[in-house]
Amino acid sequence: MNEEWILHNKQADFSGLSAKYNIPPLLVKLMVNRGIGEEDFDAYLGGGFKDLQDASVMKDLVSAADMLMELADRGDYIAIVSDYDCDGVFSGMILYTGLKMIGANPVIYTPDRVTEGYGINRRIIDEIYNRGINYIITCDNGIAAYDEIEYAKSLSMKVIITDHHEIPYSDDCGERRYRIPAADAVCNPKQEDCAYPFKGLCGGGVAYKLIGYIYDIRGIPLSEKNILLEYAAIATVADIMELTGENRIIVREGLKLIGKSSSVGIRAIKTVNGLDERVIGAYHIGFVIGPCFNAAGRIETAKTAFDLLMCEDDAEAVNLAYKLKDLNDERKSMTEAAAERGLLTASSPEYESDKVIVMILEDCHESIAGIVAGRIKDRLCKPVIVFTEVEDGMCKGSGRSIQNYNMYDELSNHACLYERYGGHAMAAGITLKKENVSELRIRLNECCMLTAKDFVSKIYVDAEVLFRHMTENIVKALGMLEPCGNGNKKPLFAVRHAGVRSARIFGKNGNVLKLTLVDGEGNVTYGIGFNITEDFLDMIELVYGGVQKENMLQGRANNIDVSLTFYPEVNEYNGRKNVQLVIQNFKVIGRRPPR
Repeated sequence: MNEEWILHNKQADFSGLSAKYNIPPLLVKLMVNRGIGEEDFDAYLGGGFKDLQDASVMKDLVSAADMLMELADRGDYIAIVSDYDCDGVFSGMILYTGLKMIGANPVIYTPDRVTEGYGINRRIIDEIYNRGINYIITCDNGIAAYDEIEYAKSLSMKVIITDHHEIPYSDDCGERRYRIPAADAVCNPKQEDCAYPFKGLCGGGVAYKLIGYIYDIRGIPLSEKNILLEYAAIATVADIMELTGENRIIVREGLKLIGKSSSVGIRAIKTVNGLDERVIGAYHIGFVIGPCFNAAGRIETAKTAFDLLMCEDDAEAVNLAYKLKDLNDERKSMTEAAAERGLLTASSPEYESDKVIVMILEDCHESIAGIVAGRIKDRLCKPVIVFTEVEDGMCKGSGRSIQNYNMYDELSNHACLYERYGGHAMAAGITLKKENVSELRIRLNECCMLTAKDFVSKIYVDAEVLFRHMTENIVKALGMLEPCGNGNKKPLFAVRHAGVRSARIFGKNGNVLKLTLVDGEGNVTYGIGFNITEDFLDMIELVYGGVQKENMLQGRANNIDVSLTFYPEVNEYNGRKNVQLVIQNFKVIGRRPPR
């Protein structure tokens, strides 16, 4: 991958702010790099529930809450139509838990990913109607279901939409005309006339605001609200929302609760993944817990995920959690194979001149198409849409984009090609006829304004440091930046010149590389890299030759010189602590005298 390392050079009174807020100057620099002005320091460092916005400001939220409370007082049945991904599952559970708490009878319906695809559909509406249920509330879907909501209304059903996806629109001579379903209430902060100031909530976040408002009206204790916060935090991280503003508060406070969760299901998923003794962070949600819940809807149906979260028996919950873990392991194997084939295809001469990669990938399960697209996008730094062929000559695709390409907007310019589509700037889903895939590829590339510089991955470095700067106290101070993730990246440091005194290979597949490093001042430290072993050793041999590589592997004198980006962490082993650098990127550079 082509990479450009860019050193942040934002200026501020680092020393003055350090003294004022009693934090290290390096931490001040990192906050300034994230665009946090002094007026926001207090909220960033210590923001809590008091900093959350008033839910009643969100368009239609009060009317939706009033309707739900009236239905609950009558003990009516309410159909919850969720999505099958992690955000859909947890936003569904927020609504289910909250509606039960106030006396309603909620029932969850989820579309089948393979046979039906994303969002509410006529089959689900008919099933709800035939059961005698006249009230529907969606979560993490619905804003693009104009025709489906119209059909439900034709049956005299009441419909509430809670969603966070982009509002569909058509382009009328350069003017956007938004198309919002005619539901009885539409709670989505991205509506143009919605006064809610924070637009970045996920589906779980919107559901949390709605049910939280109802809990406040009904005087339901905070202890009951806490489980909803856990669910919203998991949904926010798993849906890769930006961890800024309200999202950062929801996740930070939710993570505190997940560590001691009252939910039998959450405790079980932690147990089967070996997380009982861990301090749960955003990483564990994004790469362990979230993928397990996502795997249910990807490989089978979301039912197992809902069953686990509704379970009240510890032993049964552990069995269900193991099933989710096994599904996720299966998903990982499928993804590795499909991603390898997809990358080979995207790197072939046929696609060499394409700025936007659009492909049909044979023998790829449609549920992992988005992950595969993301892997290819990360490697080539191009927008990628991966389609899989389904029944009746149709294809379903998932797209992942790069920073300077708004995929939703670009796709919207060719809506006539699709049966349905939706998404946002960085990701999208499309269903279309197979014969239209090639036409979409042609159109997107003809209209694409990206240039060569857009296909270079930008690595933003917070500070260039020496190894002596990386202390346990600094690692502890950096913890104040948590939770880190999309929109609030983990701090990234760089060293321009580092010698490699030795290199050792660990791991079942040799995927762990441990380096003994020395900087220009002679400071020695340890670095560890995951899944870089082959690339690192190949590059060392290419630049320095086999003898120097072997010297490095044997811990002998060599003249190898590298540049590294990394973040520091405290490693504890046999009661001893030391700071090690977790390597993220590397460049093999010129020669230096043996050390």
